[in-house]
Amino acid sequence: MPHRVTVKPSNHEFTVNDGETVVDAALREGVVIAYGCRNGACGTCKGKLLEGEVDYGKYQEHALPDAEKLAGMALFCQAKPLTDIVVECREIGAVKDIPIKRLPARVHKMEHAAPDVMVMHLKLPANERLQFLAGQYIDLMVANRIRRSFSMANAPHDDAFLQLHVRNYGGPFSQHVFARMKEKEILRFEGPFGVFFLREESAKPIILLASGTGFAPIKAMIEHALHVGNGRPMTLYWGARVRTDLYMNDLAEKWQREHGLRYVPVLSDAPPSGHWTGRTGFVHRAVMEDFPDLSGYQVYACGAPVMVEAAHEDFTSRCELPEEEFFSDSFTPSVPEKS
Repeated sequence: MPHRVTVKPSNHEFTVNDGETVVDAALREGVVIAYGCRNGACGTCKGKLLEGEVDYGKYQEHALPDAEKLAGMALFCQAKPLTDIVVECREIGAVKDIPIKRLPARVHKMEHAAPDVMVMHLKLPANERLQFLAGQYIDLMVANRIRRSFSMANAPHDDAFLQLHVRNYGGPFSQHVFARMKEKEILRFEGPFGVFFLREESAKPIILLASGTGFAPIKAMIEHALHVGNGRPMTLYWGARVRTDLYMNDLAEKWQREHGLRYVPVLSDAPPSGHWTGRTGFVHRAVMEDFPDLSGYQVYACGAPVMVEAAHEDFTSRCELPEEEFFSDSFTPSVPEKS
């Protein structure tokens, strides 16, 4: 039986069908509430259930601790209404007019950017283009209806191909990409999704923080900002374990050399006997060392959950970063079926 959702404070309303989550129904009806991973792991979609009842679904405990659940909070990417409900959550206006499409795409080119990072270029059908905001992601649909989410690393103006950065974590899909996938293979995807994009109405200087392949959407944001002539000062911090993990270091250095973007690579496991003379340690700590006061900045962070969570906690509690000026996309694993 369908149920009605009312969103506060906007009073936007939409209908949720049987088996549908609040986020999925909102997207279907053009109401974009803040969300990220859509698998109950990142907490971006967290809001308050003011009236009614929901099935809370599967989620990771750190994203919705028991104390918050008892206080009326829910993860709307997982919550399914059992009655008509009234919720309080953050809405995003800039993506509401972008249609979500389901399309085929051909693998046009595959490049080993690092031993465990593949850069894939996907070609859409003739006369098709995907409208999206720099920083958003798509879901590749694999066999048995499995989905794998990948941020687009190309800016919207450079849309002849969709560029994805795939790390080999050893799972079935990444093993297929690295061992068996061939150019011209046909994939299907759905998107764009996500509310991780550059807030262009602000004039504040920007801190961009990436770890690993979290560089992909950050790359898209930077290339978009450069294309439109956004004059806000930008500083990029890219954290990795070792030098080879900075798989597009030359590109970042080119941005610094030609466009004035400040680039700070940080290695966490630089060998003592190596030739690395740059920064070492945790990448978000490097930001704190350089910017002890973030009260006048916006921060965009993407990558490993532990980095994103630490950055959010430390920047807002110790560096005076306003909560509403921290934007993130956490590359979270899917919730295991047994959870």
